[in-house]
Amino acid sequence: MNTLLRPATLLVLMGFALLANAEKADREKPIDLEADNVTVNDAKKTSTYTGNVILTQGTLMIRGDKLVVREDKEGFQHSTSYGNPTTFKQKRDGKNEWMEGSAQRIEYDGRMDKVQLFTKAWVKRGQDIVHGDYIMYDANAEFAEVIGGGAQAATPATPTGRVRAVIQPKKPAASTTTPKKEAAP
Repeated sequence: MNTLLRPATLLVLMGFALLANAEKADREKPIDLEADNVTVNDAKKTSTYTGNVILTQGTLMIRGDKLVVREDKEGFQHSTSYGNPTTFKQKRDGKNEWMEGSAQRIEYDGRMDKVQLFTKAWVKRGQDIVHGDYIMYDANAEFAEVIGGGAQAATPATPTGRVRAVIQPKKPAASTTTPKKEAAP
């Protein structure tokens, strides 16, 4: 049976690094790609990188066995990273905090500003973490979904294959008001 985590809770948990809360300066930095092999098809506007693929752009790092990048007719980038697992890590904008995640396949749709993680997926922000067989975040719609995969999707972190989230309590905000001074006797 698939289990859904409430989107509002998930949005608080994730703030997805690849989109909404990513280090904004990263988008202006060059992309550095390393792989054992690359195949470029200019006619189809695709590039396929294979063998210990490492992509870095500013604080973003993606690692996988294979990365396929496609550009659509309007110039939007779409990418799929495969691995056992494929991983990402990126600094959150304006914070000394990192987002990271892992799955067997991660898809990014540049036109829709949507990330999907498939099979044995997890995303972590600070000490908060969510596990599921499928994790999706749509930045345009500000909507997230996590689905469990049942017993066939079991992992050590989720032995039943159900969605699992661990959310740390919020730290109390520092008081912005100054305490009143008592009148002198």
